[in-house]
Amino acid sequence: MKTSVEILKKYFGYDNFREGQKNVIDTILSNNDTLGVMPTGAGKSICYQVPALMLDGVTLVISPLISLMKDQIESLVLAGIDAVYVHSGMTASEYKKTASQIAKNNCKIIYVAPERLDKESFINLFKQVDIDMVTIDEAHCVSQWGQDFRPSYLKIKDFIDCLPKRPIVSAFTATATSKVRDDIVSILELKNPYVCVTGFDRKNLFFEVRKPSDKIKELMKILSERRDQSGIIYCSTRKSVEEVCDFLIDYGYKATRYHAGLSDKERSVNQDDFSFDKKPVMVATNAFGMGIDKSNVNYVIHYNMPKNLESYYQEAGRAGRDGSTADCILLYGARDVQMNKFLIEKSHSENNELKWEQRDELIKKDLQLLKEMTFYASTTECLRGYILKYFGEQKDLFCGNCGNCNTTFEEVNISIDSQKIISCVYRINKLGWPYGKNMIADVLKGSNNEKIKNAKFDKLSTYGIMKDVPKRRIIDIIDYLCQDGFLELTDDKYPVVNLNDKSYEIIKGHESIIIKMPKHVEPEIKKDKSTKKTDASKSIPVSDRLFELLRQERRKLADEARVPAFIVFSDATLKDMCRKMPVSRDELLEVSGVGAQKLERYGDAFIEVISGFVKDKKQ
Repeated sequence: MKTSVEILKKYFGYDNFREGQKNVIDTILSNNDTLGVMPTGAGKSICYQVPALMLDGVTLVISPLISLMKDQIESLVLAGIDAVYVHSGMTASEYKKTASQIAKNNCKIIYVAPERLDKESFINLFKQVDIDMVTIDEAHCVSQWGQDFRPSYLKIKDFIDCLPKRPIVSAFTATATSKVRDDIVSILELKNPYVCVTGFDRKNLFFEVRKPSDKIKELMKILSERRDQSGIIYCSTRKSVEEVCDFLIDYGYKATRYHAGLSDKERSVNQDDFSFDKKPVMVATNAFGMGIDKSNVNYVIHYNMPKNLESYYQEAGRAGRDGSTADCILLYGARDVQMNKFLIEKSHSENNELKWEQRDELIKKDLQLLKEMTFYASTTECLRGYILKYFGEQKDLFCGNCGNCNTTFEEVNISIDSQKIISCVYRINKLGWPYGKNMIADVLKGSNNEKIKNAKFDKLSTYGIMKDVPKRRIIDIIDYLCQDGFLELTDDKYPVVNLNDKSYEIIKGHESIIIKMPKHVEPEIKKDKSTKKTDASKSIPVSDRLFELLRQERRKLADEARVPAFIVFSDATLKDMCRKMPVSRDELLEVSGVGAQKLERYGDAFIEVISGFVKDKKQ
């Protein structure tokens, strides 16, 4: 019997396992349950696909999206592995054909949507099959504390109990806090599982938060620097998706769209256009992306702030899956908070599977998660450090690879400004109802609007005492005071600011508040910094000409096979070809990502391209 390393090389073309993979695989092969928490791009699928090929029986993979299953199956089949998938979108004849294959034990790996698990015919089918392992992909969907809770995932445990023998159960996810991990173990009833958390850090990703006054102008500026790259732009609503996509098309970008309001056919066509690089820019709601295996996504832009950090990190993590450097940029505006609160209440009120008490609890939980996301968008600390701390990892406060670490900050003593703000909150609240950040800032600025006059806030001693301070700065300070616990921001639909015990410590002068604020930087310095980053990204010793020739050959082969280009070989594999310049089959097999099956199928074509390039170079 081949070893796990030999299986890895033969079918997937890699010489070595990544961090955590070998331990997970060895645990599974020792007949133990496993939970793997690994960031996007860390190779979770290898952790169950390799042991699936080594176990005697069948591995059943429960996966939430048809698009994910389709990509996985295409990759497995091209690698020479017998794999099929079962989902609700299949015709009766398609299901009958697939069921026949399964019943005859002609499949090694079977992907299935969780919605099928309570169908009697489906259960009876799998009672005839020797299932050695059940793998749950995107396992966070089982937890109500996860960012994408799916009630259908609660059927998994009952399905496993229906099988003639209990299989090994393995579960995988990219983002899970300790509470979500506990839920996965408990709800799926994993038996003394080995829990592998490899860490959440994606060192190849550059994180940045921008607060533009005009988001569409900022978006166009970002895209103008990335015209030849593939990327995803996330919007919070279908309307925003339509507006942004139409705008980009009008300006000559090959863009497409994805949201739940489109027909199944259009979503499928648009996703294929993106996967096949016919339209390299995808504008979408969060309905798009889970499990998308496109390896050459160079950037992910959030046009609107997501509802929680788990969603943000998972969506941002769709960039740079092949290990190449990629940008994750959030465009933050204060209106994003209100929009998310509306969407949170709307989504839970429309979920008929929930009881009222469950609905209220989930809304409360989601509003707390939204507060954490808002703090991320407002912090001046290291963005990577903030994310990793949220997931329970303690990292250095300076990563050197995020927008905040690369911004020149200066330390500013805001003790006096904080006293003025807290004093204003105290006097406003004493007159009656508390108010939100905007009203407080307007009072401090000395605004003449009617609301202030009608409430008699223009008679307060704090009225206009910060008239020379920009309103944006006042709100930033309020955000900081809320984030650090000196003020309380309620979780209501229209949040208001309240005092707490720590507030009075500032009023008494017992606390000195020093924060980092962006320092004015001359344009030429910004240019130098940008140039430095660009130069660093181009320092990889890869011939642009050869890389383009290999891409053209990959495109031709992919079109013939009717699969996305990355299914043939990833950009990372093509770049490794450029570095190693293989001109024989043995040499090509040394390239990362080239396995025996793909060598046999595509090897000669790529060797011919490289040999021709080498010959032309010598002449």
